[in-house]
Amino acid sequence: MKTGLVVGAGPAGLMAAEEMARAGLNVTVVDQMPSVGRKFLMAGKSGLNITKADHGPDFVNAYGPLPAAMRQTLASFGPTEVMAWAEGLGQPLFTGSTGRVFPKAMKASPLLRAWMGRLGELGVTLHTRWRWVGFAGDALKFQTPEGPQVATPDVTVLALGGASWRRLGSDGLWAGHLLPQVTPYKPANFGLAVEWSDHMAPHFGQPVKAVTLTVGNDVERGEFVVSKRGLEGGAIYAVSRAVREGAALTMDLVPQWTLDETRSRLIRKQGKDTLANHLRKVLRLDPVRMALLNEWGRPFPADIGRLIKALPVRHAGPRPMDEAISTAGGVRFDALTDGLMLRDRPGVFCAGEMLDWEAPTGGYLITGCLATGRAAGRAAVDYVASAR
Repeated sequence: MKTGLVVGAGPAGLMAAEEMARAGLNVTVVDQMPSVGRKFLMAGKSGLNITKADHGPDFVNAYGPLPAAMRQTLASFGPTEVMAWAEGLGQPLFTGSTGRVFPKAMKASPLLRAWMGRLGELGVTLHTRWRWVGFAGDALKFQTPEGPQVATPDVTVLALGGASWRRLGSDGLWAGHLLPQVTPYKPANFGLAVEWSDHMAPHFGQPVKAVTLTVGNDVERGEFVVSKRGLEGGAIYAVSRAVREGAALTMDLVPQWTLDETRSRLIRKQGKDTLANHLRKVLRLDPVRMALLNEWGRPFPADIGRLIKALPVRHAGPRPMDEAISTAGGVRFDALTDGLMLRDRPGVFCAGEMLDWEAPTGGYLITGCLATGRAAGRAAVDYVASAR
């Protein structure tokens, strides 16, 4: 019986293992952590968002620029297929008002348990605390609790993750074993560091609602949180790629009104009110939006209405990469065949976040990992079949 090895027990690796096992390969999965799917489980703590209920090109286009092989992979295994896969593991789903899809149980653990049970039934073997430390000719070397080990499978899928959340196993240290095929990692879906003045302290932990963020030609409406370290949350993550690439970020504190409507409200009689009270009353600014206006807007210009509609967000760039939800960078697609096999290492395939692609939040990352794991696993099966 032909043997398959999967290095990395996250969604991409487990999907590759399932594809190979179903095709009759004797599959072993190894992971450097004490248990499987640690980042997957962490993602499910606030509700496991497995995909987005967009279909066709709209879903793929949400990723932004992608290599052709990645676009084809996502087109072959998108939201419809991910939902069917999860339901096939006995996990009923629901779709939220924004189109995000969740298991009704919300957590990742029931799905992961069911998945590991199915892999066990397919004969997949699992070894934990195995760290891949490079190649020795055609073999793969590992550090394990039993000492150094060498594996020489017929086919290998590497699904080693990105470079964020080191404590969950995604440390990116594997990249040194695949140079020069690796684009350096950068944070994705990250918070912004801000050096706040003392007056912002009472607002730490407060959500900022009813604003829009503008970066370049993109406008994002959503929520984020003011934290001691800066700005975090969905709306910030949505603009993070453009900010990382150097685009300026502004905030509209009153997106419900045009600039002319805002100016019209501001010229109403102020009376004995302070300017702060006047702004709060006529523009209905809550305390946290007022605090941001004071933090980034003073001294106020003559045209304060324009400032309120396009308040510059003063930040110190991304928070550290290890805090980012995901990463950009990884194994370049020009170093891979269309089947995700390393051109300079026949029989070794790559999948998941270790590839050089980037996903927005909202289920896109998990879908991409599942899709590339499936594609790599199927291509590995084809490779073994062609070698007979």
